Amino acid sequence: MSANLARLLAEVDAILLDFDGPVCSIFAGYPAPKVAAELVDMLQRRGVAMPPGLATEPDPLEVLRWAGTAGDPAVTRAVEDALCAAELRAAESAGPTPYGREVIVAARQAGLPVALVSNNSAGAVTAYLSAHRLASYVSPVVGRAYAEPGQMKPNPEPILHAVRALGLAPDRTVLVGDSLSDIEGSRAAGVRSIGYANRPAKAEVFRQAGADVVIDSMGAIASALIERAAG
Repeated sequence: MSANLARLLAEVDAILLDFDGPVCSIFAGYPAPKVAAELVDMLQRRGVAMPPGLATEPDPLEVLRWAGTAGDPAVTRAVEDALCAAELRAAESAGPTPYGREVIVAARQAGLPVALVSNNSAGAVTAYLSAHRLASYVSPVVGRAYAEPGQMKPNPEPILHAVRALGLAPDRTVLVGDSLSDIEGSRAAGVRSIGYANRPAKAEVFRQAGADVVIDSMGAIASALIERAAG
């Protein structure tokens, strides 16, 4: 456990977690490229003109982001509805992240509230938490704003929503995330950040983006929280 991580966790009063990455791999059993392809197929069947590159986009959230720029709210809502349904299905076969559960439980044992702030739908996040007996440990759950992809991280608003719900100052909270949008959103919100580099190439990217601490295992946070609780 690094001294920097322990010091950071000693300075905050709540932990915010991104969902897909720090808690689980939501598309482990229902791959994200398959979901993205299904969204594109739906758009094609609706006769929506799309840029050529969208047909090979592997990230369904990026398909939704594009839909939000298409200028037709009905198209955005259609993609949102289809993605929400797909995420609920994906949550059933999501793969838990090693030590993700331990972080949530240890945080609560250390007296720290835990919130989830996700670009996935709140329904899918809640379904996963319920299925894994974690719902009672987490509040609030802030998911993707319905049919408003521009409100997804790195927009700081969902992060600030969670901070306000907790009744804390932003700098008394820390967000753990595995994407650049988490780090950038945290900085914009005035929230501390821990970059979870679940792939080695992410570590330097997170440092350059201003992450306060970078880890390669959620186990590091779990250990630090267990020590905090014991102390």
